[in-house]
Amino acid sequence: MRTSLPTPSLRTARLQLRAFEVADANDLFALHSNAYVLRYWDAPPWSERVRAEKFITACRQMAQEGTGARLAVDRVSDGAFIGWCSLNRWNPDYRSASLGYCFDDAAWGHGYATEAARALLRWAFDTLDLNRVQAETDTRNVASARVLEKLGFVREGTLREDCVVNGEVSDSWVYGLIRREWQPSSEPVTAH
Repeated sequence: MRTSLPTPSLRTARLQLRAFEVADANDLFALHSNAYVLRYWDAPPWSERVRAEKFITACRQMAQEGTGARLAVDRVSDGAFIGWCSLNRWNPDYRSASLGYCFDDAAWGHGYATEAARALLRWAFDTLDLNRVQAETDTRNVASARVLEKLGFVREGTLREDCVVNGEVSDSWVYGLIRREWQPSSEPVTAH
């Protein structure tokens, strides 16, 4: 029997990572209905706002079941919601989990995904005592691959014709980060 996993609230120099709230539904729908943002995503853009509400409910369920944490990411300077970052498929026996993230295209190119993921990874390695974190990205998503490599992930292989993206069969890269290779930055992360 798993115990619940309280969703952390983390703060970096530029970002606030926090639990999703019902009030986030509109921003979340705007993010996930953007076909450009989701062009390498393994699911089509959302067409109904109710999907956002289901996503937020699923975040709570994930925390209650103790399988992971999905955090909304706000920019501290203006409080704007810019995306989310998650750690799911937490397996305490294997001390492993999977990293995921999605950011609004207006927030791309500023290092926000790297900063948010680094804060979440630091929390995960410290709190969950992880040994391994895995991540996957479409082979065409060079920017996402760069984020993972900046975080210290190693490309371990290719999942050939792993999924269908916008009706097109595509490959995914599998990345892994092992605890002994993890290099947390010196940037402070505060947990609330």
